[in-house]
Amino acid sequence: MSTPSSVWDAVIIGGGFYGCALAVFLRQNGHHVVILEAGADLMQRASYVNQARIHNGYHYPRSFITAWRSLVNFPRFILDFRECVESSFEKIYAIARRGSKVNAYQFREFCRNIGAPIRPASASIRRLFNADLIEDVYTVREFAFNAVVLRELMRARLARLDVPVQFQAEAHHIAQADANTLRVTLASGETLRAKSVFNCTYAQINTLLHHSGLPLLPMKYEITELALIEPPPELRDLGITVMDGAFFSTMPFPAAGLHSLSHVRYTPHESWADLVNGYRDPYAYIAGLDIQTHATYMIHDAQRYLPVLSKARYVRSLYEVKTVLIKNETDDGRPILCREDYGLKNLYLVMGGKIDNIYDVLKYLQQFAQPIDQDMAEASHDQP
Repeated sequence: MSTPSSVWDAVIIGGGFYGCALAVFLRQNGHHVVILEAGADLMQRASYVNQARIHNGYHYPRSFITAWRSLVNFPRFILDFRECVESSFEKIYAIARRGSKVNAYQFREFCRNIGAPIRPASASIRRLFNADLIEDVYTVREFAFNAVVLRELMRARLARLDVPVQFQAEAHHIAQADANTLRVTLASGETLRAKSVFNCTYAQINTLLHHSGLPLLPMKYEITELALIEPPPELRDLGITVMDGAFFSTMPFPAAGLHSLSHVRYTPHESWADLVNGYRDPYAYIAGLDIQTHATYMIHDAQRYLPVLSKARYVRSLYEVKTVLIKNETDDGRPILCREDYGLKNLYLVMGGKIDNIYDVLKYLQQFAQPIDQDMAEASHDQP
């Protein structure tokens, strides 16, 4: 692989959306960067296998900061990545009468407090729900993104900025090379040196730390299932979330032309925490599982609240490892993880639980990524 010098300004480990956006950000500031991706293409794992929801705050009534940051980031994301935004459906939030952690009044007040637009749903939409189990129903402003289109956008931006990507390049070990640089060793034995290294591997953050002899983070992992369904005609132009607790969401999944279906009780198949249950490689573990779908359970439970869902046709499921910080288990918050000098000088750990968190990551890193090539920075007008 050709390099601009023997030492990169930054090596970015992980070619998901966060790694790609960070590479664009650093390159726009004149830094010579390279992306190392263990797979055969960009954005193939968690960046694709998720609900494809562009959050506007509604999903987090128990985490004010997460909700507020979603609301702030929402208009910027839909502007910067408008080509991948799917907005041609109506998004509905319904509050369950029993078992919800917030009631309808609390949900309305929460939306009012953060400034999120909300209005009562129409009578035709309300009739879709079981009134015995649903307290109230609201129309909100929330969209979805097409992960395939987003990948092509990021690929084009990386190419335009001449950011190299090395595929099937699994980073195995990070160590101090000298006082000013780090050395990244790949599973193949190849090594790279850089002034800074960014570990953006999501579920593999602790795996790389483990192989490098560095302390593990307090992460929780879940083997999750995202069911893809062909919705009945009544739901084709709707996205629906019943909350807040052990309930469900179904909404357009533009990358497949289907709807996703997730259920708080049945989407997780199993979970563990490295610091409690002992370290394991999440991707190696999920690759060895014979996972049986929970889609039937999801549909049967969800149709109690939304009877028309009984006419949905299950197509297939996507399975992935979901990773969250243990401290956010109680409030369902999704703050960013940004750690500087983690065990090694200029080793950064970067993770976010939502796609629009990327702006909070870039804001945090702005102070550490001042332009080193002013001409390059001024000439670049692309967004992350």
